[in-house]
Amino acid sequence: MAIRKSGDWLCARVGDEVMMMSASQGSYIGLDTTGARIWDLLDTLADEDAICAQLLEEFEVGEVQCRTEVGAFLDELERHKAITRDAVQAG
Repeated sequence: MAIRKSGDWLCARVGDEVMMMSASQGSYIGLDTTGARIWDLLDTLADEDAICAQLLEEFEVGEVQCRTEVGAFLDELERHKAITRDAVQAG
């Protein structure tokens, strides 16, 4: 599943956190340090497995917990229409 940022989200970094706003969605989201890191990783990584692999290198977290929490976080971003997930086509 390929993950892409979507929408008109404006982001501002406040320390290690990110505040996001979408005028078209009428939504505000505050991201903690880990959420902000995942949001940043979406600029270069478009795959949940790759994101988890990077986070496992950077944070002291177990693989199962990482996958569970990343999945839930991405689900939340998708609900807010901040990302889209597209099936990867076999070429």
